[in-house]
Amino acid sequence: MTALTGSGTRRLAARKPPAGPAGPLPGLVLAAGGVAAAWLVHRAVPALPMLTAAVVLGIAAAHTPWLAARVRGRCRGGLTLAAKRLMRAGIVLLGLKLSLADVLGLGWATVAMVLAVVTATFCGTWWLGRRLGLRGDQPLLIAAGYSICGASAIGAVGSVHDSDDEDMVTSVALVTLCGTLAIAVLPLLHGPLGLTDAEFGRWVGAGVHDVGQVVATAQTAGPVALGEAVLVKLLRVALLAPLAAVLVVAARRRGREAPRSGRPPLVPLFVVGFLAAVALRSTGLLPEQALAVAGTVQELLLAAALFGLGSAVHLPSLSRTGPKVALLGLTAWVLIATAAYAGVLLTT
Repeated sequence: MTALTGSGTRRLAARKPPAGPAGPLPGLVLAAGGVAAAWLVHRAVPALPMLTAAVVLGIAAAHTPWLAARVRGRCRGGLTLAAKRLMRAGIVLLGLKLSLADVLGLGWATVAMVLAVVTATFCGTWWLGRRLGLRGDQPLLIAAGYSICGASAIGAVGSVHDSDDEDMVTSVALVTLCGTLAIAVLPLLHGPLGLTDAEFGRWVGAGVHDVGQVVATAQTAGPVALGEAVLVKLLRVALLAPLAAVLVVAARRRGREAPRSGRPPLVPLFVVGFLAAVALRSTGLLPEQALAVAGTVQELLLAAALFGLGSAVHLPSLSRTGPKVALLGLTAWVLIATAAYAGVLLTT
């Protein structure tokens, strides 16, 4: 009887399900390792932004045989925390890059141009994504990423809309790919399109997605182009807050409530933090050294968040919508580049 009991105990133990996530620490450690690896990749290949490398490494971790079980198991809690909470913290710090004085210095014509380009890109991309039948929030997330500020906008909109992680990582991968292509393609069009250095900078700022990609693209035309590009780009970043508020209002009117967080507030807390950071930067009280440190921390937080998002992707599932997603991405890329070019010509 004892032998039977022992044997039965061993069989029950063998059938016991594997342990779930073991708290956030293992996942956060893995995310930190992913950030370090992404930084090394960026140092080795400067044309590849660190945030893009972080997404790719997260996807690779989720599909590496000896690591995939840990990503799905004991590391899942920390990776999810990184994808959600660290993303929001990074977006708050992004506000320190923007000053109200800089925005006003651009002039009302440029402000109107940026508003028009963002509106046309967002609405056109969202409409086309829905027409193509893309799953879940992918049309909305891709529209936000292309029209405003790449992965940061996708993270913000995804947080407000409580979007599926797989939808978010697909959108991030697409927008970072096209933004990286812009680094190589747009400088080749500088001369043929007859743009001055300042006009080229404004075109890049209005038409390239991520801040880092804007810098990499505009610096090829010199400091004047780079300065114009960064200012126009940061004006687009400022539109992140009103977009989030509009989406919350729309969700309330449709009666859509986030299943995990209940009814969303009219202005999410991280958006309030973003606006507070803009206001703080506008006072001029922060020294340049503090702003530089905050910029580094912001990039590290977003890299950890994107690694966490990448680790949630399942490539076989993505392959089923691949062609449609690629078509939307390329169309949106052409749309924003064309709209931005037309806007620059009309306002200079």
